[in-house]
Order: sequence, then structure tokens, then C-alpha cells
Amino acid sequence: MDTTKIEQLFAIAVSRELEAHDFYSAAAKRMNDQNVKDIFNRLAKEEMGHYELLEKFRYDPTAIMKISAPSADWKIAESEELPTLTIDMKPKDAIALAMKKEQQAVEFYQALAKATEDASTRDMFLNLANMELGHKHRLENIFVDIGYPEVF
Repeated sequence: MDTTKIEQLFAIAVSRELEAHDFYSAAAKRMNDQNVKDIFNRLAKEEMGHYELLEKFRYDPTAIMKISAPSADWKIAESEELPTLTIDMKPKDAIALAMKKEQQAVEFYQALAKATEDASTRDMFLNLANMELGHKHRLENIFVDIGYPEVF
């Protein structure tokens, strides 16, 4: 794959991470519930970390490391509807929204990998998909803890 195409793909990926950061930051500012506000602030910080990682990869492709997918994908995000962002959002809904956003990121990077003929570029996008899958997995675990607490 030519470097112009790779640069375009990186520009799209970086743009999506910045959009996610901006979305979570704006969501945090709108929330009334401090716990939900904290969730969105933490997610915004993580998205900025994704952005910085992509920028590192963009300018130093040798920096790309192997990111393994989690051992299990619970597919909870796929079974949940995308909640509407509201100022009175409950923590469960905030986590559901975030895990759906991570699922969309996984699918985005998998699509880029599938559309790429260059093996090293494909591997890079699959690694990024795995990174997002790890975040989705973590959010799904939090979602289960918040959304389905054990009652004794």
C-alpha cells in the first residue's frame, strides 16, 4: 500500500480518536451524576491516550507492538441498544454507551485491516482493533457489575 493511502488511513483513525475524546469530554460536562461524569472523564482521557499512541505509530511504524485480543469476547455490546446521551444518564447507560462506541471502533479497525493489502499495515490495524476490543471487554465487565449486581 502506498504511503499516501496509509497516511489517509492514519488521518481517519486519529480523527476518530479525537472525536471520541471530544464526545466523552462534552458528555462529562453535561452529566448531573458525579459517577457518570467521572466515567466519561476517564473515557475521554483514554481516548486521548489512543490518539497519542496512533500519532506515535504514524510517525514511527517500528513502534507498533503486538496487541493480543482478550481471551474472551462476551459480545454484550452487540446485544445492547445504543443508549441516548442525556444529562440524567445512569452509570449503567453510560457504560453501555461507551462499550457500544468501543465496539464501533473495533469494527472500524477490522474494516480497515480487511481493506488493506499490505500485510504490515493490516497487522497494525488488527492490533488497533485488538486494543479497542480489550477496552470493550473491560467496559463489558464493568457493565455486568453495574447493570446486574448480585443480590444475596
